[in-house]
Amino acid sequence: MFPYTRGTSTDGHRARLWTMRQYAGFGSARESNARYRYLLDRGQTGLSVAFDLPTQIGYDSDAPAARGEVGKVGVAIATLEDMEILTDALPLDRVSVSMTINSTAAILLALYLAAARRRGFAWSALSGTVQNDILKEFIARGTYTFPPAPSMKIATDIFEFCRDAVPRWNTISISGYHIREAGATAVEEVAFTLANGIAYVEAALARGLAIDDFAPRLSFFFNAHSNFFEEAAKFRAARRLWAEIVRDRFGAKNPRSLFLRFHAQTAGSTLTAQQPAVNAVRTTLEALAAVLGGAQSLHTNAFDEALALPTEESARLALRTQQVIAHESGAADVADPLGGSYLVESWTEEIHARARALIEKIDALGGSLAAIDSGFFAKAIEEAAFVAQREVETESRVIVGVNRYVEEETTPPVLLAVGKEIEEEQVRRLRAYRERRNPPAADRARADLLAGARDGRNLMPAILEAIESSVTLGEVVSTLKSVYGEHVV
Repeated sequence: MFPYTRGTSTDGHRARLWTMRQYAGFGSARESNARYRYLLDRGQTGLSVAFDLPTQIGYDSDAPAARGEVGKVGVAIATLEDMEILTDALPLDRVSVSMTINSTAAILLALYLAAARRRGFAWSALSGTVQNDILKEFIARGTYTFPPAPSMKIATDIFEFCRDAVPRWNTISISGYHIREAGATAVEEVAFTLANGIAYVEAALARGLAIDDFAPRLSFFFNAHSNFFEEAAKFRAARRLWAEIVRDRFGAKNPRSLFLRFHAQTAGSTLTAQQPAVNAVRTTLEALAAVLGGAQSLHTNAFDEALALPTEESARLALRTQQVIAHESGAADVADPLGGSYLVESWTEEIHARARALIEKIDALGGSLAAIDSGFFAKAIEEAAFVAQREVETESRVIVGVNRYVEEETTPPVLLAVGKEIEEEQVRRLRAYRERRNPPAADRARADLLAGARDGRNLMPAILEAIESSVTLGEVVSTLKSVYGEHVV
């Protein structure tokens, strides 16, 4: 019931468990596809794709700026062929796919849709998410490409396109995760994330979309951090505050428009390189807080991620952590297990009130875009991060194995490494892909994309045409940069 503090369904996880969506992607599309199959075979219920840095900021794998980064922190995707390999044999009509991609979200979505169509999947059967949250890139993460205004325009193009063409797709995952990773407090994570959500809603309304046409497909992405009870209260407060904002500020009538549906990921910033096995304990507590707070989907970090990408063993243990919580802990047997706790209820009220006050302060500045331009977000996050680091250094905040209970490391864990041969093979395939395409068709598609950008049209159809004409990700981005320019700090 409104305002949904206790959850968006009466049964919570009793009727349906959260989606166990382990974030994975590394090296080549073929290797990543093998990891996805491995995880699905072991009970994972949703896929979450990590892309390498060149893909995230719009460079093809053979670009000089991409050298040394291809496949390192995620999978390299530059072409429709890459996406077809990545999704090969995956049941795209039965498994939801989340893609952590922002400045190039429209391109990766087009690649995914084109690959699905080639395999005979109807777009109406596809479910998943593109993160598509460009504002938090300017606030906390930095993988932006175009300036803020055209970036918001492209994000809204995705809203409009998917409303009719891909109706089950979540068109944005408004992300507080990276804001928290950068150093923000729990209250700031809620306030800054929902302030960004307000900006996206306003942009969609300005495009002429009706609130109840797109709000049910908005989703959120939060951090599950280390203070167990604070995190559970944070999720409850965020759910209540968003419902109030969408009803009272924007006049939504559909109850589903008011639902704050969120994915959670355990906090990478809490993982330590020292005594890495202890990270499994941290992750378990953080995951449990997310479950008790009502997460719709969850990623649990692997214990070795402070050192490298997860191995199969550490990825399996991370997934098993969720499965133990789901099936052995009893946490899924009650809709709102911590509801009624004096501590959790009072903290829910406090986080709600303080986050609402912060949003009002951002409104007074002119909204999220103005707050980005003024440096408000950056200053607040830097100050919170400084305070947290000082607490660790003075030992007023104990980090086991770092500033207390320190031990001399003996046997290092076995780590996953991405070899340079991955980049060499990816570059070879990319160049061969360009050589065998039809140049006039690719040129026509790029010209149409250029005209669409200049005319202010929705770019999704033109990007799809370009992708299906074998235009690469980097070529789409360079075409758009000729109109929009590039964001430089």
